[in-house]
Amino acid sequence: MNLLLLGMSHRTAPLELRERYAVTDLAGPLEKLAGSPEVEEAVLLSTCNRVEVLVLTRTLEAARVRLRSFIERDLAGADAPPPSALDEALYEYVDRGAVRHVFRVACSVDSMVVGEPQILGQVKDAYRAAVEGGACGPILGRLYQRAFATAKRVRNETRIAERPVSVARVAVELATQIFETLHDKSALLIGAGEMTELALETLRARGLSAVRVANRTRARAADLAARFEASAWGLSELPEILPRSDVVLTSIGGHEPLLTVPLLERALEERRGRPMFVIDIGVPRNVDPAVNGLDNVYLYDLDDLSGVAESNAEERRREVERAESIVEEEQQRFDGWLSALAAVPTIRNLRARAEAIRNRELERTLGRLALGEPERAAVDALTRAIVNKILHAPISRLRDEAEREQGLAILEVARSLFALDGSGPDEAGPDENGGDEDA
Repeated sequence: MNLLLLGMSHRTAPLELRERYAVTDLAGPLEKLAGSPEVEEAVLLSTCNRVEVLVLTRTLEAARVRLRSFIERDLAGADAPPPSALDEALYEYVDRGAVRHVFRVACSVDSMVVGEPQILGQVKDAYRAAVEGGACGPILGRLYQRAFATAKRVRNETRIAERPVSVARVAVELATQIFETLHDKSALLIGAGEMTELALETLRARGLSAVRVANRTRARAADLAARFEASAWGLSELPEILPRSDVVLTSIGGHEPLLTVPLLERALEERRGRPMFVIDIGVPRNVDPAVNGLDNVYLYDLDDLSGVAESNAEERRREVERAESIVEEEQQRFDGWLSALAAVPTIRNLRARAEAIRNRELERTLGRLALGEPERAAVDALTRAIVNKILHAPISRLRDEAEREQGLAILEVARSLFALDGSGPDEAGPDENGGDEDA
């Protein structure tokens, strides 16, 4: 069995490519992938900064082909770019590399904003969707439980999460750099999810007084706005409130741009030359990129925020090394469990082979002796005890060695020595007269 991970992130693919493969409903793609003969278990993660697929497979090469096809066709669909666009964007991790990558992502070590807390929740959501869809089994289940435990250790044992930041907070910080002060500015936040809530919290802390929240479902906007003394609006009211907004932050689902060039042109006319700062952290993007060509509009998307995030991450870099050590330790622990799991069939086969030989020789011997039932039972118990004592040391050693780095090689040697792969001599062993057959 192999672990195989294929994906793209902010480190390997630009936003315009990532958004082509982003999915909001994981159930359909997961069901399709889990039904593939090459896939035993699967988990799909899709966030604003990454799209990754992790599978457990018995056929590594076939799984590689299937995952590439899954990303090209099932995730992008009819909107798929040419396959060559993925050649440099996709990364692949196998076995230990896949384990390490999952742990690093869950710990936010691989995030655009190092230490941001949202990714752990997103990984948990992806895991939950895979479990509910029947795509995640015992192996990946154990892997993700260890990933969550690793993330908890990193947060408890390092300072990587001190003064936690997020993409939303980085966006607000950029707004303060552009406007110097937010006390006399008005903000519009489109969407009512976690990113919007974080941005609202930060905007209020920076002294912004006028805040509006717009959402497709006005009731959700009202719930969020009520907690921050903001006003709630529907998306149909955007033409009315855009001209009164100095800062616009969008993070809402959808495949078509919500803020178009004509919509913003009308808003700018009413603003009479006053600049507008627009931050688009939606994936797919909520703002038409052509808006960048308008005068007095300063548009930033996720890729633009990466430079700001880089400077914010500087103070966390010292803690990243400590986090990486924890990841390495937890990875080795999981590798040991996986290797020990691989030892189970070998141990089971070894016991079954020894028991088969014992039963055959016992029947052969008892057939030649006139023993009563008590004596037969005593001989049976004697042979069983001998076999158990002989097997105790090698089985204990197999379990111990399986958790070490060379564990799989030890298992292969054991299978060869005890002819557990069916390639050895017949189990008959010594002949009926007690001599070696080869003598």
